Amino acid sequence: MIRRVLVLAAAFAAALTPVMCLGESSKPLPAKATRELPDELLSLLEQKRMPKYSPILVRLFKEEADLEVWKQDTTGRFQILKTYPICRWSGDLGPKLHEGDRQAPEGFYTITPELMNPNSNFYLSINLGFPNTFDKAHKRNGSFLMIHGDCWSSGCYAMTDEQIGEIYALARDTFLSGRPSFQVQAYPFRLTPANLARHRNSPNLAFWKMLKIGNDHFETTRIEPKVDVCDRRYVFDAQGPPNSPSPPVFNPTEKCPPFAVNPDIARRALEKRRADELEYARLLEDDLPAAPIYSGLDGGMNKVFLTRFPGRVTLAKVMPYASYLPQLPPIPWIDRDGSLTSRWFGSLLDQPPECNPTRSGFPSGRC
Repeated sequence: MIRRVLVLAAAFAAALTPVMCLGESSKPLPAKATRELPDELLSLLEQKRMPKYSPILVRLFKEEADLEVWKQDTTGRFQILKTYPICRWSGDLGPKLHEGDRQAPEGFYTITPELMNPNSNFYLSINLGFPNTFDKAHKRNGSFLMIHGDCWSSGCYAMTDEQIGEIYALARDTFLSGRPSFQVQAYPFRLTPANLARHRNSPNLAFWKMLKIGNDHFETTRIEPKVDVCDRRYVFDAQGPPNSPSPPVFNPTEKCPPFAVNPDIARRALEKRRADELEYARLLEDDLPAAPIYSGLDGGMNKVFLTRFPGRVTLAKVMPYASYLPQLPPIPWIDRDGSLTSRWFGSLLDQPPECNPTRSGFPSGRC
């Protein structure tokens, strides 16, 4: 019996080791970062046959303001575990381009243990690792882009403290299994034919259609897509061509090497793409109304939070972020000369920025 207890104790101590590596701080972990999953969530894992320490995958959708946590079940496939309404995201639909544009990132991100912050000023946080290889190939810059608590955002995906507590614990338990990373897929909206048709006039359409390839690979296989970057574009589930003596080597800014995609994945994704393209063409033929390119709002939040946090989504205080849109003179959202802006909106836009540096401890404009 004593020997058995010692073995179990050693195993438990070994399992805890990765937790001590979370984040960059050597401080003892706060209770909020080590708290067990709620009983309801543990019960849900059991119902869905998802081992507690199996891998997770996170998907973010701006327009719907949803965060999905997917988890690997006993078959080795990912299934949806839970959808969390996003409390606040900032910017507009489209990728983050540069520091200070308030854009929440879009793309495929790899989360490693050092990107977990148990001592965050926003309760708990998970750094997305922006800029990733794709972002760097396009010379995009920015920092401190997170999924965190406190429902305040300046380029981040902000949740409530209760929500981020669960999400953080699910991520932590993934690392406890020995898995080195998990994937976050950040999208402007659910990449359905209807949504793409509504946003057909956006200059980001080609970028979103590229993201859709990875989205389709995941949705048709329920397997985390392998992500590479070459020729300044995402490549998904690439492998060496038949009879190739070595795997392809990808350079983010150079021409893509010869590669192939697993035939089973390619077949499933192609079937979905063809069906979606037919539906997209039908919607255009029916003249589905197009959405405006620029919303004029600074981000959004899930409707379940509108009454709980009134006034947190306001008119944007920055111009349209995209460098490919016309460069116009600044709009005097906050002025002192009695312009139409002041008379129309009064003191509405005199509120302080969403991400208060004195609260967050981060430099101005960061989240």
